[in-house]
Amino acid sequence: MLFDLHSHTTFSDGVLTPCELVSRAVGNGVDVLAITDHDTLDAYRDTPLQQDNIRLVTGIELSTQWENTGIHVLGLNIDLDSDSIIAAAKSQSEARLRRARRIGENLHKKGVDGAFDGALKLSNGTYIGRPHFAQYLVNIGKVDSISAAFRKYMGDGKAGDVKQQWAALPKIIAWIRNANGIAVLAHPLKYKLTRTRLKRLLDDFIDAGGQGMEVVSGQQLPQQTNDMAQLCEQRKLLASCGSDFHMPGRHWAELGRFAPLPGNVTPVWEHF
Repeated sequence: MLFDLHSHTTFSDGVLTPCELVSRAVGNGVDVLAITDHDTLDAYRDTPLQQDNIRLVTGIELSTQWENTGIHVLGLNIDLDSDSIIAAAKSQSEARLRRARRIGENLHKKGVDGAFDGALKLSNGTYIGRPHFAQYLVNIGKVDSISAAFRKYMGDGKAGDVKQQWAALPKIIAWIRNANGIAVLAHPLKYKLTRTRLKRLLDDFIDAGGQGMEVVSGQQLPQQTNDMAQLCEQRKLLASCGSDFHMPGRHWAELGRFAPLPGNVTPVWEHF
């Protein structure tokens, strides 16, 4: 069976609706799909969990900080009606909205009017992030492209670079586990940590109650997969895999298009 346990819809930063995402996953041969939108469960309010051609596993992707590095933790097979995960989504969404308001204030000081309202409208009132501000800057003619928006306004050290005040890692994991879910460290290679720091992150993650890690995240080199599998096995973590799909056209993050888990790890779905 083909499991893809990391994907996004229009309820966070994806471009497909939940129904479109499920349809594409079925077309790509995915048997089990988790929708893991950032800090929201709304995709599941819009999508029947019972599907004819695919099994849906409930999920969410929560953001936090570790040693000044932003990291993401997946909550898989969660109870959608749990007070814990509902509180998590509310807390994280409010933190994201506070950050967006600060970005809008900073851009106003730089002579950009209406940035918060403009970005909020582009986000359809749900997930709001720097890309929405960047698109607003393009729309009003402040810059010619998204990349230019990040260079001038939204990139590191610029007016739009406002750090998030997320809940701490132990709190994030507690929210997931109290919702009967499995806490999985998302795409560990994307944080670009040294080997020593990555090991320390995994140790801290485990100490905080983390249970699994993504051994496979989209298309990656076989050597990277084997390396992640070795770390996973050494630390007795459950192994997960997913595309981190956001939109069509990104072949490296296409639904179901990634290598299988190596045989020396314990798949996370054995505990669903």
